Amino acid sequence: MLGREPHLSDSAAVLAAVETAQCGGLLCATTVTTIHYIAERQIGSQASLTRIAELMSIFGVAAVNQAVLGSAIGRGMADFEDAVLHEAALQAGAHCIVTRNVDDFSLAEIPVYKPAQFIAALANEDAEGTPLNRP
Repeated sequence: MLGREPHLSDSAAVLAAVETAQCGGLLCATTVTTIHYIAERQIGSQASLTRIAELMSIFGVAAVNQAVLGSAIGRGMADFEDAVLHEAALQAGAHCIVTRNVDDFSLAEIPVYKPAQFIAALANEDAEGTPLNRP
């Protein structure tokens, strides 16, 4: 969204995979607010909201509710925000998490990939038929 290097190429590939329905994609509800917070500082509030609307036309949103927060508290992850993301992903039925911050998800119950790893796994899935392409 902001074109930040050196992450642009891998992140754009993940976005393209979701946009072309190669796989389904979800954003955690709290991630959407974090994106706006970061983006509005660089591109302004209205441009940030426009880009968030574009993302929401491509991605679904994993809810953050009392059940998610309660599970996150009990997850035992060092970073509460990551625990919330993990629990939201689980409760939304996600098959994996894609993040540049893989190390904080050592207690995850589903696979966690860096963007480049996810694209490689998705390419491998085409050959093997694993569940990565299910929305």
